[in-house]
Amino acid sequence: MTTIAVIFALVYLGMLLGGLPFLQLDRTGIALLGTIALLVSDSITLEDAGRAIHMPTLILLFAFMVVAAQLRLGGFYGWITERFGTLRTSPPGLLAVLIAVVAGLSAVFSNDVVCLSIAPVLIDICLYRRLDPVPFLLGLACAANIGSAATLIGNPQNMLIGGRLGLSFTGYLQDAAIPVLLAMIVTWLVIAGLWRGRWAGQSRPGPLETATHPPTQLDGWQAAKGLLVAATLFVLFLFSGESRELLALGGAGLLLSSRKLHSRQMLGLVDWQVLLLFIGLFIVNAALERTGLPQRAVADLAASGVDLHRPAVLYGVTFLLSNLVSNVPAIMLLLPVAAPKDGALLALSSTFAGNLLVIGSIANIIVMDAAARRGIHIGWKQHAWVGVPVTLLTLGIAAAYLLVWPGAMR
Repeated sequence: MTTIAVIFALVYLGMLLGGLPFLQLDRTGIALLGTIALLVSDSITLEDAGRAIHMPTLILLFAFMVVAAQLRLGGFYGWITERFGTLRTSPPGLLAVLIAVVAGLSAVFSNDVVCLSIAPVLIDICLYRRLDPVPFLLGLACAANIGSAATLIGNPQNMLIGGRLGLSFTGYLQDAAIPVLLAMIVTWLVIAGLWRGRWAGQSRPGPLETATHPPTQLDGWQAAKGLLVAATLFVLFLFSGESRELLALGGAGLLLSSRKLHSRQMLGLVDWQVLLLFIGLFIVNAALERTGLPQRAVADLAASGVDLHRPAVLYGVTFLLSNLVSNVPAIMLLLPVAAPKDGALLALSSTFAGNLLVIGSIANIIVMDAAARRGIHIGWKQHAWVGVPVTLLTLGIAAAYLLVWPGAMR
């Protein structure tokens, strides 16, 4: 029991710090090393480790990574960014379109992939239009996080919550739609208010085609295939009772059966690091759960007045843990004490929490890195200037809707 507790503590310390002192490890490496330590020390058997892995979540994650790869290779993300980026509209209007498009894409595809694909094109569009890229990049990051909360396929933690708690895809969408829509509006109000009258930025001479990021070459057939599979899966999730992960896997299989795009290209864009992180954390958390320590800790917290079975307490603890150890590890820790009725609370709190600080979400880091590569510095204070009010307001909206407003949820 002591060995398991020590390994668990070190793994989650690594989740908090993003690494461990003197070792070149990221969160995935730490989770994998923790799993290896548990197996080598005979703290968990190979059979028990295999049973700890929740395959439906991994299959769903993998399948939608393949769909996202199809759209990325087809040039869809860059193409749609250029289309809305060249609209004849005011800066606040452009920001509104950006938030709507990014949130919509992130509800179906990975928010990380959306940010990775859109950020470079968005920067060039802002420079071409003589606009400061910073508010639009912050809008991109916030909208990607918020939009991903709308569905059970929008981000990894939602997939995990939906699979583990057996949530209805349609039912969750009904619960999350209004808080997400209001959160999008709040994001626009915060950024538009903070940058009012200060939209101007450096100009880029010449046409958009001379931008550092080359014009997107849209492969209409490949993009259409990806969109058709994604739309079909979404409809089936809404109206079919079939297994979501098997439907998604079938869709991924269709896309991998391509005469033009080699499977090496498609699978090269799959985020294997995220899949390994999930596997490692599944095993580490299962080992600790077998010791009985988590159940004892929950009972002790309840005795001291912090009862995780109360929705309001669970909502607040989810927010705090998501900012301490990141949202996926936080959700894995809290799922054993959650019930299906808590699904929307866990999903919205953990996802909206990602906007608070730069390190709260991989999507934030992707956007900041893309900006830095173009000489645009967005420090943690500037991000927090937007992220803190957006997070507090959106969490307040979700709490009011899910916890306070009688009859808001089904």
